[in-house]
Amino acid sequence: RDAASESQVLNESSRSGNSIRFELANDWVQEIRERTMSQVLEVLRRRIGDPVRGIPDSVVTRQGSDRVLVQIPGGQIDRSRARQLLKVTGFLEFKIVRDADQTIELLEARYAEKGGFAEDRVVVTERDRETDRVLSAYLLDREAAITGDYLTDARVNFDRQQRPVVEFQFNTQGGEIFGELSAANVGERLAIVLDDRVYSAPVIRSRIGSRGQIEGRFSAQEAADLAVVLRSGSLPIPVEIEEERTVGPALGADSISAGLRASILGFVFIVAFVLGYYRLSGGYASLALFANLLLLGGVMSLFGATLTLPGIAGIVLTVGMAVDANVIVFERIREELRAQKTPRGAIATGFNKAFWTIMDANITTLITALVLFEYGTGPIKGFAVTLSIGVVTSVFSALVLTRLLFAIHPGSRPVESLSI
Repeated sequence: RDAASESQVLNESSRSGNSIRFELANDWVQEIRERTMSQVLEVLRRRIGDPVRGIPDSVVTRQGSDRVLVQIPGGQIDRSRARQLLKVTGFLEFKIVRDADQTIELLEARYAEKGGFAEDRVVVTERDRETDRVLSAYLLDREAAITGDYLTDARVNFDRQQRPVVEFQFNTQGGEIFGELSAANVGERLAIVLDDRVYSAPVIRSRIGSRGQIEGRFSAQEAADLAVVLRSGSLPIPVEIEEERTVGPALGADSISAGLRASILGFVFIVAFVLGYYRLSGGYASLALFANLLLLGGVMSLFGATLTLPGIAGIVLTVGMAVDANVIVFERIREELRAQKTPRGAIATGFNKAFWTIMDANITTLITALVLFEYGTGPIKGFAVTLSIGVVTSVFSALVLTRLLFAIHPGSRPVESLSI
């Protein structure tokens, strides 16, 4: 560093004879702390909120200067799995194996006459994940040839023997580095090291491009969690779980109960309004609205979604949007009736001309929900999921079910008036 940049990092604290004592500048320490905490928050949010193997509706927030609060809903969650996702650093390295043996002692004995290992070498072990027993010891380069910083994706797959493996993919730069490394070491073993522990050390048979896979003695669940860690990136510092607390569902049950009561009350008021204002057609809208709620609940159950307060908010918004679509159709039918069209013609024209208006409004809402799901975290994702499902079911109920009810009555029978 030059003198200008050095003065921003170090401050002189004392002098004694020929020695000068420096300390890190407070501004620099604070900057590093803030940057590190931001990285920790981002990595933990990606891990916990992973769309494939994460824990849905979780909340990761910062507390104070050096703490992170993680709230995980649901008593059915495997707590040990959640701890592992939070604690593992996730620093992935690829290193060429220089020597290997079954135990560290045998490996050390082999180099005892040479005065030990070279300074640029390090011994890393492969251990059983259940018993923590050492399976093999490897002599590796101290510096990694390539790290997980170049990874763009990691997925679980199965080999020909149906054993779980983790397939990974590098970006363009990482693919070039990995290709040169593998081409220069054909016939050698490549150790895949995660958090100073070897997961596997396969032999390089030929040049490998931007894709590869990690084999190891792990279950399908462990492989899935490893893929989550690799996708989300490595933590800049190790984290420790200082406190773990289980909160009973009483408060949440009260809040959800109040939300459900509010939803039911809103549903009753909406039904009363449409029945009083649109008469028989309002009854059709009420039946379609009830069917919409059943569809929404069924789809959420199918995907195993958790009903949270933001989810209830999404349901309430869905109810309003579903009625809005029926209002657009009914008002269009009224306009056609005032233009002296027959009831059957007014119904057909009303639905046809209101179609694109309804679709435009709901597609716009669906795009907004998808953006919330992509960039939101925790409860925001829950709201986005409920809203997205509700948009689809409300369009179906308004344009299909309501029209089906009109097809039943008045149907094809000629009538002089329409109860709308």
